[in-house]
Amino acid sequence: MNLFEFTLRLNGFPIKEAKKRLQEIQNIPEEQYENYVIEQRNKIVDYHLKNNEFYKKFIGDNSVENWEDIPVMTKKDIQIPLQDRLSEGFKIKDCYINKTSGSSGHPLIFAKDKYCHAMTWAEIINRFGWFGIDFNKSYQARFYGIPLDIIGYRKERLKDWLSHRYRFPIFDLSNAKLESYLSGFKQKKFYYINGYTSSIVLFAKYLKEKNIVLNEVCPTLKYCVVTSEMLFEKDKVLLEKWLGVPIINEYGAAELDLIAFTNQKEDLVVNSETLFIEILDENNRAVLNGISGKIVITSLYNKAHPLIRYEVGDFGILSEKSTLKNPVLQQLIGRTNDLAKLPRGKVIPGLTFYYVTKSIIEDDGNVKEFIIEQSKLDSFTIVYVSEKKLSTKEVTIIKKAMEDYLDGNLTLVFERVEILKRNKRGKLKQFTSLLNK
Repeated sequence: MNLFEFTLRLNGFPIKEAKKRLQEIQNIPEEQYENYVIEQRNKIVDYHLKNNEFYKKFIGDNSVENWEDIPVMTKKDIQIPLQDRLSEGFKIKDCYINKTSGSSGHPLIFAKDKYCHAMTWAEIINRFGWFGIDFNKSYQARFYGIPLDIIGYRKERLKDWLSHRYRFPIFDLSNAKLESYLSGFKQKKFYYINGYTSSIVLFAKYLKEKNIVLNEVCPTLKYCVVTSEMLFEKDKVLLEKWLGVPIINEYGAAELDLIAFTNQKEDLVVNSETLFIEILDENNRAVLNGISGKIVITSLYNKAHPLIRYEVGDFGILSEKSTLKNPVLQQLIGRTNDLAKLPRGKVIPGLTFYYVTKSIIEDDGNVKEFIIEQSKLDSFTIVYVSEKKLSTKEVTIIKKAMEDYLDGNLTLVFERVEILKRNKRGKLKQFTSLLNK
């Protein structure tokens, strides 16, 4: 057994058994897969109805004879002390405990039983293995945040060493810091990059300025895995060119599992082994493949804590070629919680507003990164990092685009800063609505 898996077992996570179970699931033929999904769904619901007081109260008098009658759960529904959400027989000290970043607006502490967490790692190991990435051998350049307190910092550095990775903290992304990161790539034999999309995109823009293709100075580099933030097609092209390697998109939720992962054909393949994914309309009814809706997920193996028909806070579209065993996420549209509400009554996902602006604001390479905040129904602030201030002409072009694509009654304020604020884990939230805060 390799060091990485040995560490998992040492911490009580039965990774060997989980990998065996995952292989068994993957061996189920397509024509029998519906039976597996239905059986596992029913098992997890029955378990929590018998062993979890929180879930019993959540279901209440609702019928559970039909899957569609089970109420959809949101993060607000589980904003109560963790101990009050655990199933009978599970204690906090016996579970894997973590918390979400709060990027959805509702951070929460969650629990997984140890077998469930082992299944999560089995899934991750399997998906990264599609590209020959071995957590014990493949050296990772990690673009993530890191705790700033001494104990937390040293703990993360130890975990990095055990996981065969080197971390580039992303709270300071100045040119001087990015230069030091480039030096690290010249000195170390990295096999792949893994980290937050916005930080790696900013690094790629720095490489573009220097006219340096990263895998030419780090020839061992083979792949880049971006995660936790939206990957726009324009950014993907930029990354491919200046990193010089294929880009893999990872979509996940800490409280659940890896949700989807790019395969060799560049399809964003949904995890159908440990999760059951639904795309629902505003009335919580399933939509046809090819139609957008909110992403709702059931964790099929978490006995410690129920996450059943759980609304993750994202919009998405399943491809029409999807099957129960091989679902493909055709498009990940963005978060549902931060909607941009416009003066004339129009409501759009906030990332739509961000995307329209992005298509213009970064054309000449002056603006390195930016975020958008909505403070009033008609007022938006664009906070940006750039070499020089946006010109009057550039501001006029952006305002005109807003009129053409969204609404003509908007007040735009442009604020230039040295560095954008990220959350405690280093994530950058591209659009934020302050209307209800």
